[in-house]
Amino acid sequence: MGLESAFPKVGCCATAGRWMPGRSLCDVSFFGVSPRSGSGRSESPAIDLRVAALVWLVTWFFGQLLGAFIVGLFPRSVSDGEAGELRSIGVLALALAASWVAYSAGLWWASRTAGSRDLRQDYRWRWSWADLGAVPVGIVAQLVIVPGVYVPLRRVWPEVFSSDRLEENARRLVESASGMWIVVLVLLVVVGAPLVEEFVYRGLLQRSIATQVSAPVALLVGSAWFALIHFRPVEFPGLFVAGLIFGGCLMVTGRLGTAIAAHAAFNMAGLAQVWTA
Repeated sequence: MGLESAFPKVGCCATAGRWMPGRSLCDVSFFGVSPRSGSGRSESPAIDLRVAALVWLVTWFFGQLLGAFIVGLFPRSVSDGEAGELRSIGVLALALAASWVAYSAGLWWASRTAGSRDLRQDYRWRWSWADLGAVPVGIVAQLVIVPGVYVPLRRVWPEVFSSDRLEENARRLVESASGMWIVVLVLLVVVGAPLVEEFVYRGLLQRSIATQVSAPVALLVGSAWFALIHFRPVEFPGLFVAGLIFGGCLMVTGRLGTAIAAHAAFNMAGLAQVWTA
């Protein structure tokens, strides 16, 4: 099922100064955007920004709603004790999977209604073995560049940007995982999150923003969007810089695979750093 069910049907819509019956908000021409047709080769480089922003807003909302509902079904999964901690990773997996399904539906809908109907074309989903060259970029970003960003901040606000606060979430996840749950955690953090987030924040949003402003400005806006939506102020500077690096990979190569590889390596290096600590 696409996102059509998320939009109410309306009785009419304005077209060329006239009201036309039987139009739906799911018809992107309602927003003044004409869907593109063809065999997958599109003249326009990205989904229209209005459609992209709407898709993100709707899918983010429903993803959060589904995730909260799933977490609410297991109120004791975050209780103390090994069993509770292990179950919390499973609940996290279910909640994230639900939000990723919402995002995936939105990406599919945007491509079908305002794109070329080819996900590879609309989101620059291309992969080359050369994209593995971004793995060292992600590792260096996690271990060198992002920590460097916090050095001056920690001098001014030592308690706000302390290492303990920055690593709090990652440490909690690592401490909650053992046995098979370690595999689940790695799949969530190193595979699932980079794949979905790069499709949404770089493939959809950054490229859509670039249809209205210059590519560098789109990179800045997309990176800020990516950082803010994590709702962890202490992590905003690092996430913003990470977003610049991932978005820069897409800009340089024109392939989303490069950004995904850098993001996956970034997350894996973060997990490894907490584990070894």
